Amino acid sequence: MKPVWLLLFVTLTLLPHLAFAIDKVEVQALFAGKVVIMIDGTGRTLAVGDTSPEGVHVVAADSKTAVLEIDGEKKTYPLGNSISMSYQKPKSVKEQIFADPNGMYKTHGSINGQSVRFLVDTGATSVAMSEPAAKRLGIAYRLDGHPIRTFTASGVAKAWRVTLKTITVGSLKQKRIEAVVIEGNHPSEILLGMTFLERLKVEKEAGVMVLEQKY
Repeated sequence: MKPVWLLLFVTLTLLPHLAFAIDKVEVQALFAGKVVIMIDGTGRTLAVGDTSPEGVHVVAADSKTAVLEIDGEKKTYPLGNSISMSYQKPKSVKEQIFADPNGMYKTHGSINGQSVRFLVDTGATSVAMSEPAAKRLGIAYRLDGHPIRTFTASGVAKAWRVTLKTITVGSLKQKRIEAVVIEGNHPSEILLGMTFLERLKVEKEAGVMVLEQKY
């Protein structure tokens, strides 16, 4: 059973979702403060401090080497170096979530490194939270977010579309997740919606939900 107030909400506009796994990165050219790299076949020219849409962050660069951060790991690479095996992921990562007496799937996790409790909701288009929840997490939704309208059981509500740096549930971790902050005190719990779940294989059977992330 879902909360009475929530039937389903839909953000009117969604940003393109970003890739969450990188197979290969190749350093193709180096300059003072800039690097040209090929990421899974797509060329990117990035300055120091930039982060590519795929999540490759340039820490430093000169004419000889580049320091790149991928999945939180920093390494130094010379010209022509191909980054592949060092960043291979396990074949799959799974987490089990058990239904509570009301048939709801709740679990602990984190947003931007801060501990939270999620209500897993495959009917929610996006990860969603109330204004008080966003404030507790230090999310500057009014400053950095994009104003939108969402549909709730109470009608159309004002909201802000934001991008969260990270969401983790057990051993599952994703970066740059689109979320919605809804004006007011609802939802009472942070909804783990499809902007997170769509990247996973989700199965439910006999009161157990299995979330599997494949690479």
